[in-house]
Amino acid sequence: MTRLYGSFLLLALAASAVSQTPPPFATNISPQARLIHQSALVIDTHADTPQRFLDDHYDIGNTDPKDPGHISLNKAQAGNLGAEFFSIWVDPQTNQGHFAQHTFDLIDSVYEQAARHPDRMMMAFSVADIERAHQQKKLAALMGIEGGHSIENDIHLLRDYYRLGVRYMTLTWSNTNEWADSSGDVNDPKIQHHNGLTDFGKQVVLEMNRLGMIVDISHVSDKTFWDAIATTKAPVIASHSSARALTNHPRNMTDDMLRAVAKNGGVVQVNFYSAFVDEDYRKAYEAQRPLQDAAEKAFIEKRKAEGKPVTYTDYDHIWREWAAKIPRPPLKSLIDHIDHVAKVAGIDHVGLGSDFDGVSGATPDGIDSAADLPKITQALLDRGYSGDDIRKILGGNTLRVFREVEEVGRRMNTRPEGTQSAQWPPRCRTILTSILIRQRSSECENPSPL
Repeated sequence: MTRLYGSFLLLALAASAVSQTPPPFATNISPQARLIHQSALVIDTHADTPQRFLDDHYDIGNTDPKDPGHISLNKAQAGNLGAEFFSIWVDPQTNQGHFAQHTFDLIDSVYEQAARHPDRMMMAFSVADIERAHQQKKLAALMGIEGGHSIENDIHLLRDYYRLGVRYMTLTWSNTNEWADSSGDVNDPKIQHHNGLTDFGKQVVLEMNRLGMIVDISHVSDKTFWDAIATTKAPVIASHSSARALTNHPRNMTDDMLRAVAKNGGVVQVNFYSAFVDEDYRKAYEAQRPLQDAAEKAFIEKRKAEGKPVTYTDYDHIWREWAAKIPRPPLKSLIDHIDHVAKVAGIDHVGLGSDFDGVSGATPDGIDSAADLPKITQALLDRGYSGDDIRKILGGNTLRVFREVEEVGRRMNTRPEGTQSAQWPPRCRTILTSILIRQRSSECENPSPL
């Protein structure tokens, strides 16, 4: 990515105390937009970078200018990204029989990155942690599970994931699981569906409320969405979804859904994926999809014949090749979706859920990495949004929902006066915060969540 950048920021960055100079600030950003953006606590609720951590041994401290990834510490710093929810996504096709194991491995990969860069990145588990990381000028690393199949129909695993730091869970990915229908296969007659959430699915939602884990309704079917809204006692998020009124994709939210999320007090974090924010791109993608699927199938068969595994990186190469065949939509398409959600749901109910490192480079023109986030601030300012409203969109709304979910969890865990909360023995705290430990100790039975 070769660009011209203002000398002012280059001088400022050169004077900074960080050990490695981050890439310069995005171009064509006015002083007013720059001031607003730099004063915000920017929070993105969805990045698939853990796939790269695990499969590519990618280091988030990477400084390679040719690296196509969206997230690195330098790119995050250049874009003033303060907190990132890293997606813990387990491919249901290639991980049959060991969803939980792969979930643990991905969680471990995030911890390993934070341990590798303690001066620039820290694990965060609460609103207070995010704010503390921001004060220390570190990237707050949070985690959200993408797909309820990761709990393997076991509420105990849900609790364990929370104890390890997972702070949201998307009820489904593109696959329907045993307790919730997905938008990705809702019309597939070969899939057994549940007409939304099962009774166990509703128990999962309520247990997430009790834990203080955010309920994420991106990817779910419309009926699952309405069941989740009717069940939850806390605000929900759509961690990476856009507006269906503008781009007719089932992953996007209808206007009625947007209004329901607003009534619930939640936030819709707009996805940056081109096929979710631009109708022309979506149609072009759907038109070439049969050819892309055939090419993908042929590649998989070839790898299997050679006795080689097919990794996420292999898929990503194919997806990038085919995405490049379609012209990128303008940045305006993304801003239109943010603007639409703000107008329909209200300014307090819209945020950013980029899907960085999960869309194979298929983002609107000008958004090549986290370093380009200031362009969104400039575009919103150009449309007449105030600094206060822009700061809400950039992260304030997400922080508010997280705080309210934490409070609901505290209220649901309140015990009658005179009773005591079970506490983890010190040894158990060590066990359950070490990702390498997979089995619960008998000493760690039935405590209340940390």
